[in-house]
Amino acid sequence: MFVFLGSEAVEALKRMILKEGRGIGNDIVKVDMFLNHRIDPALLFEMGEAWANEFRDEKPDLVLTVEASGIAMAVATAHALGDIPVVFAKKGATMVQDGEVIQAAVYSFTHKTQNIIRVERRYLPEGSRVLIIDDFLADGEAARGLMNLCHQQKAKVIGVGIAVEKGFQSGGRKLREEGIRVKSLAIVDRIENGNIILRPDDE
Repeated sequence: MFVFLGSEAVEALKRMILKEGRGIGNDIVKVDMFLNHRIDPALLFEMGEAWANEFRDEKPDLVLTVEASGIAMAVATAHALGDIPVVFAKKGATMVQDGEVIQAAVYSFTHKTQNIIRVERRYLPEGSRVLIIDDFLADGEAARGLMNLCHQQKAKVIGVGIAVEKGFQSGGRKLREEGIRVKSLAIVDRIENGNIILRPDDE
């Protein structure tokens, strides 16, 4: 069992990506061995601490993510922020959603499909300060879909926390250019012969 402290969580994530991750083709980063299919709990909760430390000064009221792979990270972050609520957007309508629902279209780069994500309006109160957490950032579609839900509720997005950003795609760059505060714990610069090449911290 590993115990990670402070910024060591970022370095631990990078080590795990290099050890257990692999690239498929030129654009698929496979890290489900420890991040979003099989999960390393110690690493997960230290990642949550890292995001909490980054965004605590913005005083978020809740953490917002999308099912399913972002949920564990969102819970870890919300716990580190003092057990604030977690809301996750659902990708399908359910029989138990009995309130007014807001929704947004999100295209999945990985699955090459478009999903409609939904949140009951009362779970995302008007005026809330919202921290978005997700496992991947590629073209930024998921983050923008979640931001769309916040916009519909006149909620303020105070930042976006990402585990792995694909730096060779435009999502992160465009969000930052628009003034969105983005904290990616690891940024993949490129894939070479199945190997994941991470971007140095000083770039």
